[in-house]
Order: sequence, then structure tokens, then C-alpha cells
Amino acid sequence: MDAPTSEETPNKAAQYIASIVQELAELARRNGLEALSQILEMARLEADQHAKR
Repeated sequence: MDAPTSEETPNKAAQYIASIVQELAELARRNGLEALSQILEMARLEADQHAKR
């Protein structure tokens, strides 16, 4: 997903944040940073919830 444009909405921003944080969580997991990966996964879940509102 591309970065939000000038037509940014809270929903679009939350979707974008969720996709970026998911990538970061995967990166952390691949590199053995389990605690960080879990924190990022929690952030992704929160962003997903906001995106569905």
C-alpha cells in the first residue's frame, strides 16, 4: 500500500500504519527480536481495529 495522499482519512492512515508495522514485526521476528516483534504485532492489531471503524 502506498503512503496516504492529500485525501488522507483516519481509516486510510490506519491501514497504511498496519501494513508498515506488519513488515517491521516480520523483520524483528526474522532477526530474533521476539519482544519487539510482539509489541509491533500489538500495534498492527490496534491499527487494524481503527481501520475497520
